[in-house]
Amino acid sequence: MSKAIFYHAGCPVCVSAEKGLAYALDPNKYEVETVHLGEQKERLREAEAAGVNSVPALVMDGQTFHINFGASLDDLR
Repeated sequence: MSKAIFYHAGCPVCVSAEKGLAYALDPNKYEVETVHLGEQKERLREAEAAGVNSVPALVMDGQTFHINFGASLDDLR
C-alpha cells in the first residue's frame, strides 16, 4: 500500500478538494494522511521538501499535485 499526504490550510478551497479528491482515492491502494498546515506548522518544511508550493496539494508516489489555489506556503508561515 502506498501513502498519500493531503496538505491543506482549512480554507474552503482546501476543504472542497479534500472531500472531492483525497477521499476519492482507493483505500486499498492508498493510506491517506491529511495535514492541516495552518495547525501543524512544524510540518511546513516537510511539505516544502516534498515540492509543495501552495495548498491544497496532494503528494503521492513521490509526485506533488497542486490542486487549485488556496494559499501559498509563505502565507502559512
